[in-house]
Amino acid sequence: MNPICFPAGSLRGIALGLIALLMFPSITVAHDFSIGAIVIDHPYATPGAAGVSAGSVYFKAIRNRGELPDRLVSAHSPAAARVVMHHMQGNLRQATEVAAIEIAPRANLRMRHGQSNGYHLRLEGLKAPLREGEHFELTLRFEKAGERTIPVGVTTPRSATHHTH
Repeated sequence: MNPICFPAGSLRGIALGLIALLMFPSITVAHDFSIGAIVIDHPYATPGAAGVSAGSVYFKAIRNRGELPDRLVSAHSPAAARVVMHHMQGNLRQATEVAAIEIAPRANLRMRHGQSNGYHLRLEGLKAPLREGEHFELTLRFEKAGERTIPVGVTTPRSATHHTH
């Protein structure tokens, strides 16, 4: 029986890659965060222009793996004076503040940039403009699952469309 052979250079590259991941865990960025039955998938904010005091936070999805509904009841961030939950209404692009966001059992709630009918979080009274590549903390509080602080990356979405309020 012949053992599987790897060229010495391949093994060295694999070993160096593993060492780098172990020594510098910050280079691997998590995109999913769990709290109870809730999974928060890829939180992100869009960059803002200088002098703009508001911004928005989106998620690829918030998933409820549980058998009971849950609700996002509040959010806060040291990056902003206030975080407001908004519902976008159709093609009119009008945002309405909501008291909570319901996540049905066994459901995925998409909260993506550019959605014509969906939710997002509005950051009001930003302490500094949101800049591409930066991160800030956001704390989400769910009625049943509890509270979790997560990092939010500032990035331009691939399907960037102009977003106004």
